[in-house]
Amino acid sequence: MEGMARLFKALADETRVRIMALILEHGELCVCDCMYILQISQSKASRHLRYLANAGLLRPRRDAVWMYYDVPKEPDPDRDKLLDSLRGWITPERDPEIAVRVKKWLELKANGQLSCSVDA
Repeated sequence: MEGMARLFKALADETRVRIMALILEHGELCVCDCMYILQISQSKASRHLRYLANAGLLRPRRDAVWMYYDVPKEPDPDRDKLLDSLRGWITPERDPEIAVRVKKWLELKANGQLSCSVDA
């Protein structure tokens, strides 16, 4: 029961739910992607991503100075059931403001105008 409570506590924050929705929809994201889409500071994005990782909902990966987060590949029945439910429940229609920012973010990324780099 403690593991389940930890998963639900991690999702008891609107920003963390939004982050999970983004990662479930778009796959691995960098901290700077979350910053741009959610319009939050680096420290806030990192704090929420770490919280989700500590709960076992995300897997961090370092690439040079950048941190990327994705859903862990290792099976976990409790986490997997919860994430399957979230995938069906969290949709862009539920958060139209974020959907607009995601569309702009995807356009900028596709055009090479937005990247996680020291020069950006």
